[in-house]
Amino acid sequence: MAAAAKTRRARPAEARPQQSPRYLSGFGNEFATEALEGALPVGRNSPQRCAYGLYAEQLSSTAFTALRGANRRTWTYRIRPSAMHEPFKRIADAAMVGRADGAEVSPAQTRWSPLPLPKKATDFVSGLFTMAHAGDAVSLSGCAIHMYAANRSMKDRFFYDADGELLIVPQLGRLHLFTEMGQLMVEPQEIAVIPRGVRFRVELPDLRDEGGTLEGVRGYICENYGASFRLPDLGPIGSNGLVNPRDFLAPVAWYEDLAGSFELVAKFQGRMWAAKIGHSPLDVVAWHGNSTPYKYDLRRFNTIGSISYDHPDPSIFLVLQSQSAVLGVDAIDFVIFPPRWLAGEDTFRPPWFHRNIASEFMGLVHGEYDAKTGGFVPGGASLHSCMTGHGPDQGTFAKASAIDTLVPAKVGDTMAFMFETPAMIVPTRQALELPTLQREYWKCWQGLERNFDPRRR
Repeated sequence: MAAAAKTRRARPAEARPQQSPRYLSGFGNEFATEALEGALPVGRNSPQRCAYGLYAEQLSSTAFTALRGANRRTWTYRIRPSAMHEPFKRIADAAMVGRADGAEVSPAQTRWSPLPLPKKATDFVSGLFTMAHAGDAVSLSGCAIHMYAANRSMKDRFFYDADGELLIVPQLGRLHLFTEMGQLMVEPQEIAVIPRGVRFRVELPDLRDEGGTLEGVRGYICENYGASFRLPDLGPIGSNGLVNPRDFLAPVAWYEDLAGSFELVAKFQGRMWAAKIGHSPLDVVAWHGNSTPYKYDLRRFNTIGSISYDHPDPSIFLVLQSQSAVLGVDAIDFVIFPPRWLAGEDTFRPPWFHRNIASEFMGLVHGEYDAKTGGFVPGGASLHSCMTGHGPDQGTFAKASAIDTLVPAKVGDTMAFMFETPAMIVPTRQALELPTLQREYWKCWQGLERNFDPRRR
């Protein structure tokens, strides 16, 4: 049921009602949900007078004329139109960098240890830290990659991103996302996607006002400037496998009717802006459409792999893709490396050494990545740029070269992921100056021996 209508003037965020999120199942469905019976109009989108005195407002995430299969839009029925706020004013960008900042970038392999958790009170928006860019928000192409680290829930402020869609990958601690369309509770090894422009706030349910079970939360974000993420086609795999659409969950309608003194923060053309707003913008009582926040549990990924020989391309681990104008070439791939069995006979089982036209930004949510036995830890990140050679370190290579490949092996305690793009990923100056940058990462390959012997086949 909906939150009860309330009017607050002093610290209204402290008295917001909490409830467990409820979900609708499926990916890209035409959902219809209402928090009050009869709030959704029947047979039309914009009646002369909406039920309950609501305002009809459409959110368009694609061009009006986009093909039906790619068209994303949602009709909302809200207590106040989203235009009701004071003018936006520039605020400090903090650690958000809106575009490439002129840092001289080496093609060398790059790796970072986890960002430290903040010492001062820091909410989700204040804790955003831009690691890299690939493309440009103004031209609606490419992406930005951010980390977040926070230790406070958002109080009296809301956020939306006009530059791109947000793919959020928690690594430490749960996020309770309160959005215009409803609530999502997201934990590590799950992901959430917030469409471009959707307003939301983030609360941290594992923390307490005085002390808590965690010192803070941490995770990764891919800010997608281009086409909305979609499910990959399966081709010869068939109709099942990889991600299953029914495992994606969208929120049931839920609303706040709160008046007070709030701040609406917007990311627009790479800069941060804020406007005073006299009510909670999470006041959508009913909605229908297919542009909505959603979540997915990565542990439900149905892994496909070889049962004969050779290690397949990482495209078999594709969860979501943002397509480009070139057929078969994605602007962004979101790939995971989950628990799985390895059974290839006479096969080097970890990822092979390779150079790639794409740039690869990797993160580790849980466990150990099978191509790196040390140094790459949960909360850390690595960047392997276009045509820079990379692969397993010396210890992993030696171990994988000696195992009995007639015995299947399970990679069981892991959840790594990759943001992959054909655009050049350019680290920000602040990322290259982090004390967590592992400046001796290159040494992990230096122990590889020269095994060549022309006398031995």
